[in-house]
Amino acid sequence: MATTRALKSLRTLVARYDSVVAGLGGDDQVRVRLAVTDGEDWDAVLEDGSARLSPPNGGPAATLSADRATWDQIAADARGGMEAFEAGNLSVRSNLHLGVAFLAATSGAREDGRLRFSQVSTRFGELSAVEAGEGPAVIAIHGLGGTKASFLPTVADLAPEGFRVIAIDLPGFGDSVKPLAAPYDARFFARAVEDVISSLGLERPHLIGNSLGGRVALEVGLRSPARIDRLVLLAPSMAWRRKPRWARLLRLVRPELGVIQPAPRMVVQAIVSGVVPGADDGWTASGVDEFMRAYLTPRGRAAFYAAARQIALEEPYGDNGFWPRLKELRPESLFVWGKQDQLVPLAFARHVTDALPTARHLELNCGHVPQIERPRQVHAAVARFLREN
Repeated sequence: MATTRALKSLRTLVARYDSVVAGLGGDDQVRVRLAVTDGEDWDAVLEDGSARLSPPNGGPAATLSADRATWDQIAADARGGMEAFEAGNLSVRSNLHLGVAFLAATSGAREDGRLRFSQVSTRFGELSAVEAGEGPAVIAIHGLGGTKASFLPTVADLAPEGFRVIAIDLPGFGDSVKPLAAPYDARFFARAVEDVISSLGLERPHLIGNSLGGRVALEVGLRSPARIDRLVLLAPSMAWRRKPRWARLLRLVRPELGVIQPAPRMVVQAIVSGVVPGADDGWTASGVDEFMRAYLTPRGRAAFYAAARQIALEEPYGDNGFWPRLKELRPESLFVWGKQDQLVPLAFARHVTDALPTARHLELNCGHVPQIERPRQVHAAVARFLREN
């Protein structure tokens, strides 16, 4: 027979819920399933700025799963939720943004610099952000199809090291605005990042970017070198030096078709899981969920296609080509490369050295997302680089 009272740890978490930290807008009711693998599941019902426990009902917006001991740890320690997630003892599925926002809002932390979610105003609309820490500001920019969730390990590792780390969802991705007619090229994204700097009143923040986010960070460095400090480029996407013949056909593809394209979830998820190692585990599984959550919306698909098209078609040479422009980059930069990266091969490091002889380089035995695959090595190197005089 089912009991009528939830675990004390779950009751503690819900009692501590802080809607300001969660950064959830709107008055709609949201259910977060708190699954107890060796006990009974409950729903945290978030509504009108408050939270309450309820027996499970319907499909939740996000599901957090852990055993009793882990839930007790999460309730007892302000960092317990993120530590359990990082250790693989807590899973967050369906909506990583909402799941981690719930953990942050129920942590009981009250100090300045605690993990918190917010919306940042830009000329294109509201961008979703998560941040933690105090000190020099670091803006983290995700890759194509990714979200700010890909930088949660960076937020967790660098915030205790004396940095204010702000991970954003670029326009078109995650929980940010998705304008339909936007170009979704590097300059468009760079303007959005510049607006974030202005909206938050940041003075020369560092930028960290992975894949597409690395290309965006480079664009900000080229456009507005006086507004930023240092750049960390994690497997940054770059213009192909020799374009394959099929790239020309992309000029004929209209990203707006993504608005009407049917996208069966099982088909798309099978494709994504097939190309992402470890797609059924931990951070990667949650990241696939985040990709699917945006891609299965018409505007999310259109943004994804447009951004992918712009990456593939960027001109390498000429007056406004990528490689001649790269030689003009002024901010000090650290490039991190994955030796197993199939998307941005290590061979690009040599071309970057030719263009930027003073740039630093770090080669790791990993793939395309170093901050998730090799977090300790990456974040230790990043902290050292950002602290240098």
